[in-house]
Amino acid sequence: MAKLKVFEAAKQLNLSSEGLIAVLKELNFPARGYTSYITDAEFEAARLRLRKEKKQFKESIRRRRTSRPASPQREEKTDAEISRNIRQTLVKVRGREIRHRRPTREARPTCAPVSEERVKISSYMTVAELAHAFETAPSDIIKKCLAMGMLATVNQRLDLDTIMLIADECGIKVEQESEAETEQVEREQVDARPPVVVVLGHVDHGKTALLDYIRKTKVVEQEAGRITQHTGAYVAYYDEKPIVFLDTPGHEAFTAMRARGAQVTDIAVLVVAADDGVMPQTKEAIDHARAAGIPMIVAITKVDLANANPDRAKAQLAQSGVAVEGYGGDTLCVETSAMTGQGIEELLDGISVKALELDLTAGYDGPAHGVVVEARVDRGRGNIATVLVQEGTLRRGDPFVAAEYHGRVRDLLDERFNRIEEVTPSMPAQVLGFSGLPQAGDRVEVTADERTARELAQRRYLSKRDRILASSRPKITLESLQDQIAAGQVRELKIVLKADVSGSSEALRDSLEGLSLEEVRVRVISASVGDISRSDVLLAQASEAIIVGFHVRTLTDAKALADHEGVEIRTYRIIYAAIDDIRAAMLGLLEPEEREVDLGRAEVRKVFKLPKATVIGCYVTEGKLVRDARVRVLHEDREVANTRVTSLRRFKDDVKEVDTGYECGVGIEESDEVQEGDILQFYTVEQVARAAPSARQHQ
Repeated sequence: MAKLKVFEAAKQLNLSSEGLIAVLKELNFPARGYTSYITDAEFEAARLRLRKEKKQFKESIRRRRTSRPASPQREEKTDAEISRNIRQTLVKVRGREIRHRRPTREARPTCAPVSEERVKISSYMTVAELAHAFETAPSDIIKKCLAMGMLATVNQRLDLDTIMLIADECGIKVEQESEAETEQVEREQVDARPPVVVVLGHVDHGKTALLDYIRKTKVVEQEAGRITQHTGAYVAYYDEKPIVFLDTPGHEAFTAMRARGAQVTDIAVLVVAADDGVMPQTKEAIDHARAAGIPMIVAITKVDLANANPDRAKAQLAQSGVAVEGYGGDTLCVETSAMTGQGIEELLDGISVKALELDLTAGYDGPAHGVVVEARVDRGRGNIATVLVQEGTLRRGDPFVAAEYHGRVRDLLDERFNRIEEVTPSMPAQVLGFSGLPQAGDRVEVTADERTARELAQRRYLSKRDRILASSRPKITLESLQDQIAAGQVRELKIVLKADVSGSSEALRDSLEGLSLEEVRVRVISASVGDISRSDVLLAQASEAIIVGFHVRTLTDAKALADHEGVEIRTYRIIYAAIDDIRAAMLGLLEPEEREVDLGRAEVRKVFKLPKATVIGCYVTEGKLVRDARVRVLHEDREVANTRVTSLRRFKDDVKEVDTGYECGVGIEESDEVQEGDILQFYTVEQVARAAPSARQHQ
């Protein structure tokens, strides 16, 4: 979390600045002013304290309601006695006799009478909406909020816990509405729609050249020599029928959209160069397409080159599990050249035939639902998003909501920035009118009016903020696997496997998949060679898998993404340790494990050879260096030593740790392999207790 000042943190916690300062003081944190900064630890401690107090207050009210004794039957008093009592009370209050009293109106009930019928509520209703649902005055709801210590206004939105507490105080039975955020529309006009195609493959294998050739010949035939500006998606026509191509930067963007719940593609075209054959990113693309569950068509490019060998590429594809036609399989394979145009017609024909087999249909009537392919800020037009419509028809002037943003369609543009009147299913368009910049994969939904879109966007924003503050992203871990198996929630454990060499990868894959049980099956959805990257984390996130690494390291950006998205990464040095961990998890017999915790990295600036020791002059680039840690020496990203730190000095002083941006001297065991320019990676090994064994174990 970015650094926050006290008043900014108080606003996020729905507190006053004075209240937050008081809470921090109760937690024994140093006193500070409104514009002072608050650390992540202090913010988290204050948030947990407020949550605990709110829970205790809620429980106390419920206990008071359940333990409240039934009031005894009182004797009915006459009107004269009641009037006398009122006068006596007023005399005590005002200090004088009240001789004349106007007739008082009957007191208005503070809540609706108790009814057996349940009132439907949803999270983040305003005070006015809640009062309307409870059939009472907004002032009564505000009084209830004041009694709970919360100052609320008529237009303020209340979280679900507060709404439930108010309903409990009023004695009203409530029912939470389902999370369906827009109404389901019955569409009568269902018709065939164009296929949506994504092109995947290794870098420099001709994806862009292939797309440019199709774009030049099938999109702007009347404008020879013009290069169409990149817009994320465009339409090509074959036999007067449209085919939509997603122009995304490789399989990472494709999987990022799928990870956000947007399955927008129907067919994947796998590009393989005839001169290079199957490369590491080709295998990754195959894994991503399989995980998405969409059919593939293989396009072998660069067949016009002198060293082209399409047969070798087909044989390598068969070894990677993609059996093409003529090599014992039924996957369509087309030999193409973006220079001569060879095979382009056959490729488009194959896509058309595959689309007919899939029988793609969608509803054309009613409000539109679509997905954001990409978004950007244009200096002259503002926020622009390329939207692929999936159902309904999108027209100019339609109000819409996308994630926590809303808007009205100010204009619709095609890939050449020409204005269009409407967009039908599977067709892309550039949409103007977003209140913010959505992300790729966010769903765009047309609403009844602009007010509904604004309210829905506000609720989504508040829900997203609560999810970020709660940080309770569910994830699949080996520790929780045994409980989920017992509950029947998990039928398949998916693994993304990374190893240092292909031999180890194949051996681990066979061994892990051989551990499948009756209750849960182990499936390795991807097995490749190399360090764990962002692409692997995205694939694991989209497929709800864990990542297992063997003799590989996790790249810094991949580790940060895994921590943010709740993806578990496990690395091993011994092949049997990985097998035993998976087996033990499936049997519910996990023992405490040793886990590496990264501390920091330093760059070797100078190596001093002294008579009794070797001192390594370093500059700390990230994290911090700790004296009692272990250190891994990396030479050109290759590990050359793994040893212990013997000393850590700043100038002439021994120190326990050195932070980022400082220079220091490090002494390590086995320092003969260290050279200038090497990277020292400091880490510790911690004992991590695992979950208790499940009651359901296999004998």
